[in-house]
Amino acid sequence: MNTLADRPAGDVQTARATLFTPLRLGHGLALSNRLAVAPMTRVSATADGHATTQMADYYEAFAAGGFGLVVTEGIYTDKAFSQGYLFQPGLADDAQRDAWRAVVDRVHARGGRIVAQLMHAGALSQGNPYRLVTKGPSAVLPAGRQMVFYRGEGPYRMPEAMSADDISEAIEGFAQAARRAQEAGFDGVEIHGANGYLLDQFLTAHTNLRNDRYGGSLDNRLRLTAEVIHAVRRATPANFIVGVRSSQGKVNDFTHKWAGGHADAAQIFGTLGALPIDYLHTTEFEAWRPAFGASGPSLAALARQHVSVPVLANGSLHDAMQADGMLARQEADFVSLGRGALTHADWPARLRAGDEPEVFDRGLLAPIADLANAVRHRAERNL
Repeated sequence: MNTLADRPAGDVQTARATLFTPLRLGHGLALSNRLAVAPMTRVSATADGHATTQMADYYEAFAAGGFGLVVTEGIYTDKAFSQGYLFQPGLADDAQRDAWRAVVDRVHARGGRIVAQLMHAGALSQGNPYRLVTKGPSAVLPAGRQMVFYRGEGPYRMPEAMSADDISEAIEGFAQAARRAQEAGFDGVEIHGANGYLLDQFLTAHTNLRNDRYGGSLDNRLRLTAEVIHAVRRATPANFIVGVRSSQGKVNDFTHKWAGGHADAAQIFGTLGALPIDYLHTTEFEAWRPAFGASGPSLAALARQHVSVPVLANGSLHDAMQADGMLARQEADFVSLGRGALTHADWPARLRAGDEPEVFDRGLLAPIADLANAVRHRAERNL
């Protein structure tokens, strides 16, 4: 087995020391280290959105493997237009809330902390048994095609423009889902404002053609995100963690960049930083790369310039040296791993032991990116 011992000893020791430093979020939530599991859609709940025993096994393994924080997959928030994928878990009713308790308890029993990522798919919904149509900020056909590994097929549907009542319903859905998350024992929630889903659709000029208070200027296009954050904060105790995720790229448009570059970043992060949040989660394909052009600060570094709360950086940080570099350069306060965590649920323990992680196996997500496929694929690979 290749080991990290092949690299300069000082670099490895520095990475270990930095990444395993404790961190506090909000009003005293203690994390044992700077390593988090990134939210990853696994479409493995029951048809009615209940978390399962297999999901509890999956999330427990990350805490047992040494991750200080686990961010769940995106959880839908209401029984209207929020659900994005068939077999996606929800927090839209009390039965769904109760199904999450076993997951939370098992993560806590292993010494980990867990936050629920709250997600409204908006115009990118490709599997919602509650509604026959999709809704977004405007009637704009989404770019790209539905994701086959999440049971989608063909182009996205043309969404209907959300009414004022639809927007109020979506805000209330986030608030009530956050309340249920707190009742289920979660340590907090992360509001999904990234990757092309509803809040990002409102932020993005070419998907938001509204001429009301939610459209037009960048301030107006950020309004829904702000109102959701305030509603979630009002619905939960002061010591309950509230984070928000932000990105440029989208699941249906990976190369998207904010048109205003650094000026947009300053305004977006300045607005988010003034809201009652406890951390900001930025994501890019490679987190350390310049956010705009061939040089300059990364997206996480730009966020850190404009917010006073901890910044969680995501994007190809399964290389411990890159993860350490983000923290050492003060571009982020902690890091989240997606592909690295899927490859090794015990990635932190392996880093401590000096083991080099394996290369991510895309077979874990094909043909369907669910937990049953991952188990089957690993079994076949190990025959």
